[in-house]
Amino acid sequence: MKSKTLATWIALIGGSLGLHRFYLHGWRDVWGWLHPLPTLLGLYGLDRVSRFGQDDHLSWALIPLAGVSVAAAMLMALVYGLTADEKWDLRFNPQGPATQSGWAAIIGVVLALLVGAGVLMATIAFSGQRFFEYQIEEARKISR
Repeated sequence: MKSKTLATWIALIGGSLGLHRFYLHGWRDVWGWLHPLPTLLGLYGLDRVSRFGQDDHLSWALIPLAGVSVAAAMLMALVYGLTADEKWDLRFNPQGPATQSGWAAIIGVVLALLVGAGVLMATIAFSGQRFFEYQIEEARKISR
């Protein structure tokens, strides 16, 4: 039996590493194994910023990967938490007892919305800022 509440919280806590996919689909899930790569590359970008500063071009190219990975995981937490219990049972528990999710799933949804919106806005702001700074830098190089 797959718990909708547990899937929501796993996506909230470890979704950017694909843990929710492994919980629902097993260790052979290809999509689950694709989640850690962009997350780890984004974390490497954050590490580069701390070591080399904000002017490191590779870091500002990698950081949005972490943001998008976390935002995607939060989206999955929202989808899992807001799926109707009957629909959840048809997909993940066809033989088991009826799912009755409660407030724990709703609290997970609220937290996923909070974290996902914040991370997505920060990623868009960071990426936009770096893109336009790069454009200005290139325009200055051309005008010299």
